[in-house]
Amino acid sequence: MQFGRTYEEFEVGAVYKHWPGKTVTEYDDHLFCLLTMNHHPLHMDANYAGSTTDFGKNVVVGNYIYSLLLGMSVPDVSGKAIANLEVESLKHVAPTFHGDTVYGETTVLDKTPSRSKNDRGIVYVETKGYKQDGTLVCVFRRKVMVPTETYIKERGGEQPGRPELKAPAEKKAPADQKTEK
Repeated sequence: MQFGRTYEEFEVGAVYKHWPGKTVTEYDDHLFCLLTMNHHPLHMDANYAGSTTDFGKNVVVGNYIYSLLLGMSVPDVSGKAIANLEVESLKHVAPTFHGDTVYGETTVLDKTPSRSKNDRGIVYVETKGYKQDGTLVCVFRRKVMVPTETYIKERGGEQPGRPELKAPAEKKAPADQKTEK
């Protein structure tokens, strides 16, 4: 499985379709709300959402959808990233509801070599999220600092710090045991 890309591997105009999608459950939505202390009743209170809003039901908190799409993009975009530098824009285009499945895709808009260090570059991407029926729900643009192939090579390859599996040690008979022939 690919986990991110080096600067050289990005091509302007390339589109990465992130797989698999994620079906959003009520539990996902409520857990994210609780973790982030977002207690807006539109997300947490079915009676409120059903009786007082235009949606008629709970809406999944938008920042969860953004976070989900960001996570989906990691294997294709930022798995090797040195840093996420900027989220330039974030638009929630349409609501997502419990039971919707979210899919994502990222387009490479531009790439530029770093001005200060020649072993990295900046990749500018746009990620779109859409539901199972094709409805666009979220769009964001960001800049990611990624390493060059030289950077990866100089720091130990693709998986620096990954321990090697040790072979099992040979079992030796205790010194006080003698074997007969």
